[in-house]
Amino acid sequence: MGSLKSEGGLERRLGLRAALATNLIGMVGVGPFLTIPAMLTAMGGPHIIYAWIAGALLSLADGLVYAQLAAALPGTGGPYVYLREAYAPLGLGRLMAFLFIFQVLLSAPLSIASGAVGFANYLGFYWETMTPIAHGLVAAATCVAMTALLYRNIESVGRLAVAMLVVVLATVGWIVAAGLFTFSPAQAFDFPASAFRVDGAWWRSLSAATLIAIYNYGGYNNVCNIGGEVRDPSKTLPRAIVLSIVAVAVMYVLMSTVILGMVPWREAERSETIAALFIARTFHDPAAGHAAGALMTALILFVTAASLYALILGYSRVPFAAARDGQFFAVFGRLHPTKSFPHVSLLTIGAISLPFCFLSIGRIVNWLILVQIVTQFVWICAGVILLHRYRRDIAQPFVMWLYPIPAIVAAVTWTAIFVTGPRDGIVFSLAFVGITLVAYKVFSSR
Repeated sequence: MGSLKSEGGLERRLGLRAALATNLIGMVGVGPFLTIPAMLTAMGGPHIIYAWIAGALLSLADGLVYAQLAAALPGTGGPYVYLREAYAPLGLGRLMAFLFIFQVLLSAPLSIASGAVGFANYLGFYWETMTPIAHGLVAAATCVAMTALLYRNIESVGRLAVAMLVVVLATVGWIVAAGLFTFSPAQAFDFPASAFRVDGAWWRSLSAATLIAIYNYGGYNNVCNIGGEVRDPSKTLPRAIVLSIVAVAVMYVLMSTVILGMVPWREAERSETIAALFIARTFHDPAAGHAAGALMTALILFVTAASLYALILGYSRVPFAAARDGQFFAVFGRLHPTKSFPHVSLLTIGAISLPFCFLSIGRIVNWLILVQIVTQFVWICAGVILLHRYRRDIAQPFVMWLYPIPAIVAAVTWTAIFVTGPRDGIVFSLAFVGITLVAYKVFSSR
């Protein structure tokens, strides 16, 4: 059978299984194993299930926005294409597309670096004397290795994504299965009185914990970036997005519940290797427990590497699509001469990630989410409404359920999270927007 071609010369070879696998391994990374303690601190107790549910609902509402846009505009580039087409009737298409492309130069490396830093953190289970410099070098080396794995044609990438997903699900499955037979429901749901007192402090705690939860859910729109390489995109993309969010939400709720049913929440919030600690507690023999913890750490390291693999894959397609459209530097639009993948864009995104590997994960998460909210998330939510209303020339085979309520809910929630975020992160994000506008003016005058 001949190859199915999309615009730009890319081949449509990814089916639902590979698209779903690409999304899932981009979502299920080291995040929960690092951030469950931080979520416990933010909520002031084991009721982090509130944040998981709130994060899942926001992700689903936002995911439906991306699903509708991805079905209507299934080309490679994802949000870049959506913003360009949605805001074109207002004469802002070029500006909004540039805003997204420019923020990718920061958010993509930050997102990739966050996973790499998490990888180095868990490697500390084996390398207890790791220095800060060595920690940064390990994270950077991880980015290099994942970029090298992606230096191949898209069909091979799809097969490798499915293989990686098997290990990802095995890791989470081990945690859930081990806990279901031994965890204490009374301990897991030992909620303090403040968990049921809905006041200003409760909402602030939920907002802070949900911000962290959203970081863990991040990646549900990753498959949109490779829409030009997906078969039957009007059906495959919405299904991959919704199914991945639901699957990951169930995983996270079950995983955190069984962990807190084995490890008291006050002890868990002080742990840096919560998954290894949990698995060790499922064994009566300390030696066997330590060995199991070491094996769990190895699996977490693999899960993290798989997540980085998916992130770099998706982000590398964004500058490529923009360059092919004449909205970014032409060199990023080059395809590998024999394997038909955007090698210049891939190598550049991987390289820019390296210096961010030397930052703390707390600062990375703070900058990443707040920058994305103000430069992408709220504008995408408005964009789906603009596209539906003004772009009758574009077929829209999938319309979100209860349109446009999910888009409005997502936009309002993103705004609330931003204005209640850390002050330094807000200032940094707004300053970045200012720099972007200056850069756009320079670019437009060329």
